[in-house]
Amino acid sequence: MPPHRNQLLNTLISQNVLTAQTAADLEKRALAAHTTPEELLVAEGVIDDEQLAQLRAKAASLPYVSLRDQTIPQKLLKMIPREAAENYQVIAFRKEGNVLDVGLVNPQNFKAIEAIQFLAQKSNLKVRYFVISRSSFQAATRRYQQFGEEVQAALENIREGPLLDMREGAIDRGKMEEVVRSAPVSKVVLVIIRHAIDGGASDIHIEPSIKETRVRYRIDGILRTSLVLPKYIHSAIIARIKVLANLRLDESRIPQDGRFRLTIEEKDFDFRVSTLPLFEGEKVVLRILHSSDKVPTLENLGFNPTHIALVDRNIKKPHGLLLVTGPTGSGKTTTLYVVLNMLNVEDVNIVTLEDPIEYYVSGINQSQIRPEVGYTFASGLRSMLRQDPNIIMLGEIRDKETTDLVIHASLTGHKVLTTLHTNSALGSIPRLLDMGAEPFLLASVINMTIAQRLARKICPDCKQEDDHVNDALLKRVRDQMVGIPAKYLEGLGVSGKPVFWRGAGCARCGNLGYRDRLAAAEIINITPEISDIISQGKDLDRIKEELKKQDFITLTQDCLIKALQGQTTLDEVIRVSQL
Repeated sequence: MPPHRNQLLNTLISQNVLTAQTAADLEKRALAAHTTPEELLVAEGVIDDEQLAQLRAKAASLPYVSLRDQTIPQKLLKMIPREAAENYQVIAFRKEGNVLDVGLVNPQNFKAIEAIQFLAQKSNLKVRYFVISRSSFQAATRRYQQFGEEVQAALENIREGPLLDMREGAIDRGKMEEVVRSAPVSKVVLVIIRHAIDGGASDIHIEPSIKETRVRYRIDGILRTSLVLPKYIHSAIIARIKVLANLRLDESRIPQDGRFRLTIEEKDFDFRVSTLPLFEGEKVVLRILHSSDKVPTLENLGFNPTHIALVDRNIKKPHGLLLVTGPTGSGKTTTLYVVLNMLNVEDVNIVTLEDPIEYYVSGINQSQIRPEVGYTFASGLRSMLRQDPNIIMLGEIRDKETTDLVIHASLTGHKVLTTLHTNSALGSIPRLLDMGAEPFLLASVINMTIAQRLARKICPDCKQEDDHVNDALLKRVRDQMVGIPAKYLEGLGVSGKPVFWRGAGCARCGNLGYRDRLAAAEIINITPEISDIISQGKDLDRIKEELKKQDFITLTQDCLIKALQGQTTLDEVIRVSQL
């Protein structure tokens, strides 16, 4: 290998991630683009930001650490002034005795090391260096200023007068646009959005009341108040969001819907916007869509090995219908994307029809419906069938017309994946029959139906045994466990008193006891016997008898198994299932 070559590239060549020729081409392209080979590797998706940091750490013989989920006390953070931290891309994140732990984005930045040594000597401290990713560094630097402080700093630059004029309608459209496009108002909106993304929120609610404006985030399925703002800023915030979403500024009497895209820290985020006129002003809800996120796996989502094997077996069938059911926000679309990703190979044509597009997946033809111009699921599906598809993904079955088209597509040799709003996997069958599906046609095309919910996961940093489970609840648990196949209960110690877990609450989880979510599911594999029952269109309870011959578990039972495994709590089992 050439001695002058980037050390990181040499490491990647030795690990067979790159060939020598690919590395040489990468260096040339990086030079032409005025960037580094490392940054180009991340930009092109060869490695991600954290992998780059790990490789840099290995090359520099330093330990790697992720700061994404670490809580750094303000006093410790400010041992390195913010200006110096941003200039050198360094962060002080831990102190043990007289030893200060410092994270570096670039371990070859000797000026940064020199500056840190100077600051440490002034405080009689020794320094341990760690390599961190750029995204870790950016997440940590935002903690120099807390959420409320950041918003307050932006509010200080906003003059109240023009905003009161806006609220009272005493301002013309031109002046209104000037106010809402101003830097302070834009910054308040951006800070609200950025903190929602940092906190892993799926939705932002901006709600007016008589004296104030409340900002709430939906995190892990639960709404929490994050900020209370003075009422005079409300109209400007709503107007700024309307400008971003290309909605009418002068219309506040009727609901409006729109969307916009922002790039934050080199990641693309789509926002679906919905306004609603209330007595005290307009409420806005923003749904955050992480369009640049990588599609997870079924295992990442929390599916058990038996369910994963069932899905894998059914998606290998040459044609037919796969249904995912559940209420809004239960992760149905994400599960469909996971399945699509499993099917995404060179020799198939995959076409999707969505509202909205939640993940952008290379190699898949994704189309966004536009009901306002007549481009609906039904009309789009007709056009899609003329696109020579092998696999079709439809965002949702909503009516008889779409039901008929989905069944027709499945009958004519296509794999069709779609969602439905029902409470159980079994409930999807009578629901489709109610929407006009012919029993004998439905029986011939349906391969599998999945019902799922999302339960919050116990925070691993404050997990402890739950000693507050009463006898009445234990009886309900035991009643639900009747009929669970033995293979699901191995090693869970259920012969005695079952042990459950909870999170005590800590800095890592915001004292909630939960971090992230996992899927709980029930899956009906449509066997010839079940297909025969469906084709007769009556006495669907007979399907339950057939399910006893499979390794079937209900959604509630899957939740309970996950609680016994220490993944979630009994409170979550009660919240998301029928316990």
